Amino acid sequence: MINFSQSHFALFDLPMAFAIDAKLLDTRYRDAVAQYHPDRFATASDSDRRMSLQATTHINEAYQTLKSGLARARYLLKLADVDTQEETNTAMPMDFLMAQMEWREGIADAKASQNLDALENLASEMRAEMQALESKLATQIDTQQDYIHAAMSVRKLRFMEKLDQEIGDAIEAIMY
Repeated sequence: MINFSQSHFALFDLPMAFAIDAKLLDTRYRDAVAQYHPDRFATASDSDRRMSLQATTHINEAYQTLKSGLARARYLLKLADVDTQEETNTAMPMDFLMAQMEWREGIADAKASQNLDALENLASEMRAEMQALESKLATQIDTQQDYIHAAMSVRKLRFMEKLDQEIGDAIEAIMY
């Protein structure tokens, strides 16, 4: 029986850390979903079918949270009673704001000229920046327990994910 009050990490028997083994998460997710999949409870009682559906929903939500670096960092900070203040604190370091402006200009220029190569280069750069920030988050959360700076990194990563989505949308618009 699934314990709905346990952490997402405990659900998949993973250490409570930002840096996780993604392949192990995938394996444990598939195992958990297979165990509680509603098809296995098709002939069970109404309450067992309902429990199966609730368990599968819980497993899927936990998996989506741990699979995403941004969501996983938010979750870990929430467990540490740290508010990331994503909605209320928009203050960012000047160098980060300048980089954001440069990326936005690059996106706008590439979109205007329908330059797919430039957009793909921006996407590659953005993903490299996001990976570097996720590595920084792993250190801030797992090693240093520096939750205040980790919250700032979460806000930065959220901003970068929005830009990455904007780049992806622009690429899609050019291709189709």
